[in-house]
Amino acid sequence: MPGPLSHVRVLDLSRIMAGPWSGQILADLGADVIKIERAGAGDDTRHWGPPFLKDSDGNKTRESGYYLSVNRGKRSVALDLKDPRDLEVVKALAAESDILLENFKTGTLDRMGLGYEALKAVNPQLIYCSITGFGLSGPMANDAAYDFMIQGLGGLMSVTGGPDGEPGGGPQKVGVPIIDIMTGMYATIGVLAALANRAQTGLGDHIDLAMLDVSVAMLANQAMNYLVSGTVPTRRGNKHPNIQPQNVYPVSDGYIVLAVGNDGQFRKFAEVIGRAGLADDERFATNAARVTNLPALEEILVAELAKGTIAHWVAAFAEAGVPSGPINTIDRVFEEAQVKHRQMLREIPHPLSGTVPQVVSPLNFANAPLAFDKAPPLLGEHTHEVLAALGLKGGEA
Repeated sequence: MPGPLSHVRVLDLSRIMAGPWSGQILADLGADVIKIERAGAGDDTRHWGPPFLKDSDGNKTRESGYYLSVNRGKRSVALDLKDPRDLEVVKALAAESDILLENFKTGTLDRMGLGYEALKAVNPQLIYCSITGFGLSGPMANDAAYDFMIQGLGGLMSVTGGPDGEPGGGPQKVGVPIIDIMTGMYATIGVLAALANRAQTGLGDHIDLAMLDVSVAMLANQAMNYLVSGTVPTRRGNKHPNIQPQNVYPVSDGYIVLAVGNDGQFRKFAEVIGRAGLADDERFATNAARVTNLPALEEILVAELAKGTIAHWVAAFAEAGVPSGPINTIDRVFEEAQVKHRQMLREIPHPLSGTVPQVVSPLNFANAPLAFDKAPPLLGEHTHEVLAALGLKGGEA
């Protein structure tokens, strides 16, 4: 059964993470995603390793784990965008596409004749999504950007990590390129909204998406806490700024995450740890009181939780309906029964290694199930078939 976007063609001129993440989501949804790569070199991330995929004989290939994480389901076309013939190939593909994704520095594609206005002339219905660090206008429009620096500039690192003065304290980045990933998510939302609008108006659009804007938007409750109080949020480690108790707590054989979300859950939690009276203590009876009196509450919790193991507490809290869990390493994530049940890890046929593991889309459709049968492509793997279908011949291809 075809995916929900099987009628959509995407021309993906992006590389690294943010744009390719969006392209992979669209490919998972059934779109025909044609990835344009530099002839002879390919996407930057092909070389971002180790680790690299091993072939069927155990030899290292040139396919990095990073590249393999964001390019599933696409077709790779290798072109030299300095060659006028290959520029014409891109224009021809744009004329036949619904969506174009790009994350070149501001103005680069305009100078190549591949900017929005130029391609709009050959395809007025084209939805053209420009992903940049800082947007297409403003004092930083021409500056280069990476996820790490945007996490700092956009405020995320100011609220991530332990407080200054504590062991291990100081600003920390998130353990995955979260700004890139969320930018890819916003790009996907944007192009799908533009598709819906095009169905009503017949018009394409140009989406201007900046990583910095995404980072600011992601501040969410932390930004609003500041805007309504005037108090600048600080790093609190794993402590939630507005709901308690929510933290990482030591137990007899490691740590657990505790995420009590309301007063009812706190009452159940107090019963499980054998301190039912805490729910009626005026210092802890409401969430606001618990936030205010957190040091006193945590002194009690640390003492009680140290009496049991991870397995004991997780099972006991689950039975009582109190959210908690272990802190899994990534290998243990894939051993979780629920993760296995949801089939989040699949093996997909690959021309070099036989199969390649893939962490697949979390989207599950009742009437349009997704198919995960196309591995991240080799460099230029589909150049000839794509150009032949258009009756074209590129310079390097």
